[in-house]
Amino acid sequence: MIRVSTSMIFNAGVNAINTQTATLLHLQQQVASGRRILTPADDPVGAARALEVTQAKDVTAQYAVNHDNARSALGLEEAQLGGVNDLMGRLKELTVQAGNAALSASDRRGIAVELRARFDGLLGIANATDGTGQFIFAGYMGSTKPFGASIDTMIASPALEAAYAGDDGQRRLQVSATRYLEVSDAGSDVFMRIRNGNGTFATNYAAANTGAGVIDGGNVTDPAAWNALANKPISINFTSATTYNIVDSSPATIASGTYQSGQPIAIPGASVTIKGAPATGDSFSLAPSTSQSLFRTLANLVGALEGGTTAPGAAAKYTNEIGFALGNLDQANDNILRIRAAIGSRLNEVDSLSDVNQDLQLQYQQTLSNLQDLDYAKAISDLTRKQTDLEAAQKSFMRVSQLSLFNYL
Repeated sequence: MIRVSTSMIFNAGVNAINTQTATLLHLQQQVASGRRILTPADDPVGAARALEVTQAKDVTAQYAVNHDNARSALGLEEAQLGGVNDLMGRLKELTVQAGNAALSASDRRGIAVELRARFDGLLGIANATDGTGQFIFAGYMGSTKPFGASIDTMIASPALEAAYAGDDGQRRLQVSATRYLEVSDAGSDVFMRIRNGNGTFATNYAAANTGAGVIDGGNVTDPAAWNALANKPISINFTSATTYNIVDSSPATIASGTYQSGQPIAIPGASVTIKGAPATGDSFSLAPSTSQSLFRTLANLVGALEGGTTAPGAAAKYTNEIGFALGNLDQANDNILRIRAAIGSRLNEVDSLSDVNQDLQLQYQQTLSNLQDLDYAKAISDLTRKQTDLEAAQKSFMRVSQLSLFNYL
């Protein structure tokens, strides 16, 4: 037989009421917050899983911010290169206009004045900054002004190139767990490393030429045969006004022929065309293409426009320079288009990653909802039941606590 004291009755009743009240309060907090898990103790496994999903969701949200930053950086670079393409169109117009034989010296100087202004405009684009003051085309060295060039200095020193103070780096942003996307291009790739001539070899004339011969940019007819001579500059030497020898750097004569103006001259693996009337002793050359900046191309063009055409052979040299400038501008334009195509490809990749990112965000949100969100129907039912349980506990305690023999005397 168990002896039950009055204090035991009161303690048990109060404990029961407190337990029911605590359970009711917990249910009320769940309903008020809409969350099933208020503390890890409610569901340790579910709480741990929810933490993992929340962290993954936060990382995905940061990728979304990086996507916006990547679009901004690439869009700004694209806008600047679009300006370069517009500038290139005008440069080609002026170069074609400069090739008009009817132009006077004053006309050529007028074209040179505009080309000088275009040179400064190109330099301004090459030194453009983004919204944070970082130079777009400086590679990793965003705080360093990348380009320094004086057209007068470059004209005076034909071998001098524009100074580039940046590096070859491409700034990158992490746009997914495994992908770092390039959001810039080094100015050396955009404006400096442009293959001259036709991209494989460049033609030229000898400074001592006195005739009226003009050479075109040439083309490769047999890559394998040309590659055998690729590192051996070729000369076309006129032994008379109508005959020539083709000589390699040995020097050794590898071919001879009779000259006819406008007729292709076959070289092993390549072909060039010379027009006009070369003089005996005139010489033209083919050499492997090298890198030439867009600034150097403009400086050469302005130098030709501002030079005289009265010396023997000067008119032909001027025409040659105009042809070289057109070819080099085409190469520069192709290079800009190549880089713009790469930028467009990266922008498309960012859009694709953004779509995937949005799907992941939705999936994470659904997973968190399944883990954390409250089943309101069940919670309201439990709340009502617990209210009844609490009322029952309170009323039963009141009845038990009032038991006394004196109530019946």
